[in-house]
Amino acid sequence: MESENNEYFIAKWKSQYKKGLLEYIIILLLRSRPCYGYELISDMNQFTSLEIAEGTIYPLLNRLKKEGLVTSEWAEQESGIPRKYYKLTEDGLAILGTMNEYVGSLNSSVEKILKKTDSLK
Repeated sequence: MESENNEYFIAKWKSQYKKGLLEYIIILLLRSRPCYGYELISDMNQFTSLEIAEGTIYPLLNRLKKEGLVTSEWAEQESGIPRKYYKLTEDGLAILGTMNEYVGSLNSSVEKILKKTDSLK
């Protein structure tokens, strides 16, 4: 029973951690170039161990758009259906700078705690 509780706790923790990271990762990926949704999913799968579905990414992209952090526009393709490309705005780029500072500070703090607690073993 305890093992099941531990697995449940870890699953919930991973889910919450992932939710916090997804917007940041999307903004990071859009920093380099405009992307369409499936392309973002492919990049995330390539660079991270996070699994993300289309049903997850599009609501996040819409929220980022409502916040003014990204814009979108449809682009015709030589073959196939048009794609909606998302692009980081100037506000999105500024927010990314703030997010980078916070993530750097948080990572540094976690590293300090790990080093301190490792030395106490």
